[in-house]
Amino acid sequence: MRMRMVENDRVNVMTVDFLEVRSVMGMCMAAYNPTTLRSAPSFWCTKRQTKPSAALIVSSSSSRAQGRTVGGQLLQKHDRNSEVKRDDDNDHSIMKKTNKRVFFLDVNPICYDGSTPSLHSFAHWISLFFSQVSLTDPVVAVVDGEGAHEYRRQMLPSYKAHRRKFSPWVSSSRVSAKVPVRRSHQLISDTLTKCNVPVVKIPAHEADDVVATLVEQVLQKGYRVVIASPDKDFKQLICQDVQLVMPLPELRRWSFYTLEHYIAQYKCDPLSDLSLRCIVGDEADGVPGIQHLVPGFGMKTALKLLKKHGSLENLLNAAAVRTVGKPYVQDALTKHASHFRRNYEVLSLRRDVNIRLQEDWLHERCTENDLEALSNFLDLLRENQ
Repeated sequence: MRMRMVENDRVNVMTVDFLEVRSVMGMCMAAYNPTTLRSAPSFWCTKRQTKPSAALIVSSSSSRAQGRTVGGQLLQKHDRNSEVKRDDDNDHSIMKKTNKRVFFLDVNPICYDGSTPSLHSFAHWISLFFSQVSLTDPVVAVVDGEGAHEYRRQMLPSYKAHRRKFSPWVSSSRVSAKVPVRRSHQLISDTLTKCNVPVVKIPAHEADDVVATLVEQVLQKGYRVVIASPDKDFKQLICQDVQLVMPLPELRRWSFYTLEHYIAQYKCDPLSDLSLRCIVGDEADGVPGIQHLVPGFGMKTALKLLKKHGSLENLLNAAAVRTVGKPYVQDALTKHASHFRRNYEVLSLRRDVNIRLQEDWLHERCTENDLEALSNFLDLLRENQ
């Protein structure tokens, strides 16, 4: 079954508008305003449910669709062969056919309000994601396994060393009742399962590597891929058939990020993204850039070099035999080549995780339990405050 989706392939700026929900979900989420979304807990692995399909969408002031509404939420059937294209400049919708998509949901980051673990953050972003972004498209949720960061910390001890573990409270509120950490993990996993989303967790592997491995398997089956995450690591996977959709805390909505957006932002191909980050580093992940060793070597210089040489390895090989830039650039590339190559090993996503795509993960997601599952989740949070 095909359904309405947001088209982002041929527009420069495309976002999913946020309409404030004044239901039981909205009561808990309206006051929420997360900032930086990074890191998170481990979870349990769950299986998918299969039931008849219905769709939960958020109604707008211009909607004339008929259906049962609950606090501004409208339950209705979706068109089987169409998608919605929403243009921020023209505020209108165009129905259009498209290829099927599979969403990968990076669960860890949306469970944080800034650096503070928060189940309210999860409730906020997952409600918007189901009702406005993925709709009935298949969704696969992926979480970090136990000991997920050890592989990279052996190469770089500072890697994600500042990340706070998930709080022993069910929310970030100071007055919330204490609940065991494992209980919080189970609540999230159970909620996703009730919404017919399989939850994948591989011991000793980060969610990023699991997603990268599964993305290649999905593309081989002829699907397009959308990765739901704020994590910059996924930019190295962007291509014509792989998009990102990122939570924007300041705008309280999800926003699509495509190949065209990347090229417009960086003026280079996404294949250079990994090389670029190996040079400038990633403070959020605790990966130091060359500017800490050579202050004048920043983003502008790195982009200029990569546009000319294409990749980090090509650049380092060229610098080893001839001059490729100003003296401080040449000196940095030759003296700190091991620094760049270590960053490359740390930041590059692995595609060799021992996991195989399950055929039922590609089925249309049944949405009939969404409202009840998310309402129950929020009720539980209220009871523990």
